[in-house]
Amino acid sequence: MRERARLACAALALLLAGCQLQPVYGGGARSAPATLMADIAIAPIPERAGFMLRQALVEQFGKTADAPRYRLEVVLDDQIIAFGVRGDSSAARERRTLRARFRLVDAASGVVLVDDSAAADAGIDRVSSNFAVVAAETTALERLSVDIARQISARLARYARR
Repeated sequence: MRERARLACAALALLLAGCQLQPVYGGGARSAPATLMADIAIAPIPERAGFMLRQALVEQFGKTADAPRYRLEVVLDDQIIAFGVRGDSSAARERRTLRARFRLVDAASGVVLVDDSAAADAGIDRVSSNFAVVAAETTALERLSVDIARQISARLARYARR
């Protein structure tokens, strides 16, 4: 079984080599995406969702240069929509949706280099305990923030590889 898996991996490696695919972060800390992300200052993002997203972006990007050449501007739309009505007319579920419109701006010239958006959503069960609902909404926001940060990071890495 291991031999079969090893052969499959070797065949996959040959196929990918033929397609000229390369790892995004090939070159480690000196790769184009890694150097770009180290050169980005993340502008403050308002509200609690903005704080959580900014923290997730800082974790994704790593240490920022002393004089960053780029600025990342993010505008968030955070919504919670209730649906699934119970017999007492209360909501049974919620969907929390986090949308981010982000722009990578050259700090010196003000030229917008990347203008894109990212979105993620999560379902939340409404239970009788308000504390449990608030905790579930907060946990969902934390997960959505990390997901959005990963999407932004991946799109900027793709931009850097060009």
